[in-house]
This record gives sequence, C-alpha cells and structure tokens, in this order.
Amino acid sequence: MIRASARLIVPTTLLMLASCAGSAEYPSLAIRDVERVQGSASPAPDAADAIPALPPASADLTTRLEGLVETARQSHTRFQSRQAATERAVAAAGATASDSWSSAQVALSDLQTSRSGALTALAELDQLYVDERAAHPEQVSPAAATIATARDQVNGWVSAETSVISRLEARIR
Repeated sequence: MIRASARLIVPTTLLMLASCAGSAEYPSLAIRDVERVQGSASPAPDAADAIPALPPASADLTTRLEGLVETARQSHTRFQSRQAATERAVAAAGATASDSWSSAQVALSDLQTSRSGALTALAELDQLYVDERAAHPEQVSPAAATIATARDQVNGWVSAETSVISRLEARIR
C-alpha cells in the first residue's frame, strides 16, 4: 500500500505543477475606458480668478519693521564709524603674527562684531517674509511687499558691509 501511494506521488505532483502553468496571454496594462477621466462638469465662471484682495500691513507689523530697520541702521552707522580705523590698521599690518598684524585682526573682528545688529535684523525680516508668503502663497500680500522693502534696505547695508570685510580680510592674509 505504501509502495502504491509512493508511485502515485510523482505523477500527481507533476499533474499539479502542470496545472499551475498559465497560458502566454496576459491582460493588457493599458488604460481601460473605465479608468479614463471623463466628466461633464464645467468650472464655475470666474471662480478661480476671483482671489480676494488682502488687507494692508497691520500697524503692529509696520511698527516692528520700523524697529528692525532702525536697529540695522544703528548697526550700519556703528560699522561705518569703525571702518576707517580698521582700514588703517589693516594697511599698517606687518608680517603674520606681528603686533601690527594682531592689532589689525582685532580691529577686523571688532568691525565684524559691529554689524551683528544688522545681521540679526535681516534674519528676522527674512523670517517675517517667509511666514507672510506661506500664509498667502497665491499672491504677494501688501504686508509681504512692505516686509520685502524693509528687507531690501537692510540687505543692501549688509551686502556693503560684507564686501568691505571681504576686501579687508583678503588684504590681511
């Protein structure tokens, strides 16, 4: 009995494996008619074009912007007042590690420190601008335009200061 069932195992297994094999015809992966987007709805007239006008910049925002610009202006004035002394120190700098070179390095560090208020104000203005644009991504709001104006003014000062520092650093090395 065991021998008879053992002889049947091999043909039965082959039959089962043969039944698993499919034909070479597979369904198409192309988009079917049912999967195509079709509709009869039309958009409402001028619904997409009617974006409501955004309010002007608030008084709180305007006051904050004026404070940031004033902080940057004071920092820029401080930078300008130290610039001439730093340029003289850099011009007088001798060989690396000499006393005059060390004095020029200290003066340059002091000049870089004097612009920190402008950099901080610029960072805050950048954050305000990003927040305002994120709140109204569909259009530039009047508040974002006001922030951009203040940001451009402060960025101009910071760029001028950066170029002065870069020029002085190149001379001292």
